[in-house]
Amino acid sequence: MKRLLAELRENIRMALSALAANKLRSALTLLGVMVGVFSIILVMTAVRAMKNNIEREMGALGSRTFAVTRFPVVNFEGPHGSMRYYRRKELNIQQGQQFQKIADFAPVVGLHSPFGSFTVSSRFAETPPNVPVEGATPGVFQTNNWTMVEGRPLLTADVESARDVCVISIELAKTLFPLGSPVGQRVKIEAINYTITGVLERVGSSEAKALAVIPITTGLNRFGRRRDIGILVQAADVATLGDTMEQARGVLRTIRKVAPGEPDDFEMLTSDSLIKQFNDVTFAVRIGLAVVSSISLLAAGVGIMNIMLVSVTERTREIGVRRAIGAKKRSIMSQFIIEAVVLCEIGGLAGVILGFAGANAVAVYLLKVPPAFPADWAIFGVAICSVVGVIFGSYPAYKAANLDPIESLRYD
Repeated sequence: MKRLLAELRENIRMALSALAANKLRSALTLLGVMVGVFSIILVMTAVRAMKNNIEREMGALGSRTFAVTRFPVVNFEGPHGSMRYYRRKELNIQQGQQFQKIADFAPVVGLHSPFGSFTVSSRFAETPPNVPVEGATPGVFQTNNWTMVEGRPLLTADVESARDVCVISIELAKTLFPLGSPVGQRVKIEAINYTITGVLERVGSSEAKALAVIPITTGLNRFGRRRDIGILVQAADVATLGDTMEQARGVLRTIRKVAPGEPDDFEMLTSDSLIKQFNDVTFAVRIGLAVVSSISLLAAGVGIMNIMLVSVTERTREIGVRRAIGAKKRSIMSQFIIEAVVLCEIGGLAGVILGFAGANAVAVYLLKVPPAFPADWAIFGVAICSVVGVIFGSYPAYKAANLDPIESLRYD
């Protein structure tokens, strides 16, 4: 075993020396491998980042909660699909309140609607105009698994009376009230004073942590009532989630006057369904990428075989000397195969690093989602490089091992 390890170390050292002796040729050869691995890692990392973000956002709902919206969270159908969704009737507050009254089969129902991002100020500090303000009913706190750190959440009385109260996130509280408790204090949102009733902590959200939650009726009065709302429904347990969704579907179809046989004019989303939809849509992208990358790696493999054959020809005399002093065919073959693998691995590692960097730059700055580092795809990229090196380095290695020692020594 020690002898094999020593031979492996020696072959790797010789491979690196051979590559260093022909830097430009080696760089041009490994470029093909790097491009193939880079394309795989780039797309797979970007897809993984989007998937992780969806899982994080929807996972915050929990395994027994589903959302009802007019539009899907993600639309992969292009402009035609978007127009189909825009032709749907609004999911308005009256329908949401009617659903709340009828849906006694669900333990918790919450209504919510985002109103935009605004400047929030206190007598101590002021934020940039990027704090999301969301209207909600009390059920939203439970369905979103929001935890109250201090004070109380919104109450039904706050919603019914459209009171000027709000609940803020702990991050916003630290910004606006760095020295004391914010509960009972006043803040201004769009020049309107609101009294803070509580401070909440959002677990699992990847968005900006600052948040202000006001009664949904207050928000609709201030920012306009012609706006879509979302409905969050929590089943009693995971086992009854399917039945609860079917009952909710029937109630909503009745409220929205959907004719029998017509498709739903709303979306019902769970974390599992959204992730499945995302995987189904990106499956074709992943398959297409695999085909394109395979062609790229095939071309790179042919280039590696060509460069290794040239290397065998240039080092014919060296091979003859090694055979003359007792080197076995196996040693000669392993030397050239390892050289091909090392060449591929250097290109593969460069492709993995550049792929991670490029994909996460796209994820953070273009897609606005947290970065991802899929170790499984990094391992796959390195492994496929080893396979390419072994396959396309085998023939040159076989040819080198079977050179006639006498003729090799005469080669000039």
